[in-house]
Amino acid sequence: MRKSSRLFEIIQILRMASHPVTAAQIAERLEVTPRSIYRDIAALQAMRVPIEGGRGIGYIMRAGFDLPPLMFTIEESEAIVLALALLQRTGDVALKKAADRVTAKIAATMPPPLRQVLEGNAIFAWGSVAPSPDGTDLALLRQAIRDEQKLFIRYRDEAAHESERTIRPIALIYYSSTAVVVAWCELRDALRNFRTDRIQQSEAVDAYFPGQGDGLRQQWIRGWKN
Repeated sequence: MRKSSRLFEIIQILRMASHPVTAAQIAERLEVTPRSIYRDIAALQAMRVPIEGGRGIGYIMRAGFDLPPLMFTIEESEAIVLALALLQRTGDVALKKAADRVTAKIAATMPPPLRQVLEGNAIFAWGSVAPSPDGTDLALLRQAIRDEQKLFIRYRDEAAHESERTIRPIALIYYSSTAVVVAWCELRDALRNFRTDRIQQSEAVDAYFPGQGDGLRQQWIRGWKN
């Protein structure tokens, strides 16, 4: 998690807390060290964010500090509810956790009538839940797409043939049963789709393809029309 994102998350955690939160508790939620949280809180305090407390007793946000409110109509709120519910049907564990955080953040900024729409459990997404793939982490794939970083994968196709490839991932498609990563395959020298449930192993490679992602995505999109 980048520092700017982490600072925003710390503000959100403290805004929604009803009692002091320790650096260790925040660190566990954000998957960083308590030392990083101490530095982040010091940086926020230097920016005049009204955080009170200290080591050993925890931190809390002084009343009155807020971020610009999010204003949604009833239908926009229902769209958010359905989108977050559909996200829970995927096998992406990290995005499921993110969906829970999004729900809490939005609920904290909404007036009571709209908050009831978000929390009322009146809109559902039904159907099977895609299992998380065993050989790869969907969060790793999404980060590689964002960073334009190459991945090494060991892949087993539908005929059970295994191969090792270096790919340049450019898109991730979520289906009801699995997810598919679209990538430039250096072995085949072409765009290929790889079902994530057939990836046996994956790891980031210390090599990048900066500036190529958008062009490869346009090439992939053009291929739909052929």
